[in-house]
Amino acid sequence: MSLSLTVRKIVNVKYSFLKRSFKNAPFRLLDVGAGNHSASKITSIFPHCEYYGLDLNKDYANSEADFRVMKGFYELDLTKLDYSAVPDNYFDGILMSHVIEHLYNGDEVLPLLIPKLKSNGRFYIEYPGIKSTKLPSMYGTLNFKDDDTHVRLYSVPELKKVFEANNCTVLNCGTRRNYYYIIALPLRALLSMIKLGKLQGNVFWDLLGFAEFLEVKKK
Repeated sequence: MSLSLTVRKIVNVKYSFLKRSFKNAPFRLLDVGAGNHSASKITSIFPHCEYYGLDLNKDYANSEADFRVMKGFYELDLTKLDYSAVPDNYFDGILMSHVIEHLYNGDEVLPLLIPKLKSNGRFYIEYPGIKSTKLPSMYGTLNFKDDDTHVRLYSVPELKKVFEANNCTVLNCGTRRNYYYIIALPLRALLSMIKLGKLQGNVFWDLLGFAEFLEVKKK
């Protein structure tokens, strides 16, 4: 594995979760909200990952190369609450990063996704927390309302109750604070200015506490 991939595995929040959960063992992953070339990135870092994507449509920054490394893709509307196309008791892990805030009924969605996990399977969810409503507006989203597709706020206590009521144990939760990203903030801000000509809001997420997360294990 190249140095850049090794660093990404350690630094990226989702990838470090996968590393802690599965180490170097093969695992079957359902990525809910599969876009931004996630399939290619994850399988390059975790070559033993059997990757499945799920999203409203296939066109959110996915390429033919991404689809070639996917084992399957479920194109469906989560709000419709019909996941019969997705097998139960099949996945070792589920990622759901910055998806639930786009759903008005996320508290109904989660109990229907949990059965897709095997026993002892792991679930990572991340979303803008209540603190995001008090942050300044910025390009690339720093305030919850910067993204007009955000429809509902969720909280750790609310989602913890949902998971615990559905045969899961919450292993870790709270405000996301990635100290690698905080230390690298000046460099990330400079790169944002060079690449985009402006500062991007997500550069400040970890410093200002924009996002919340839960790491969950199914019993």
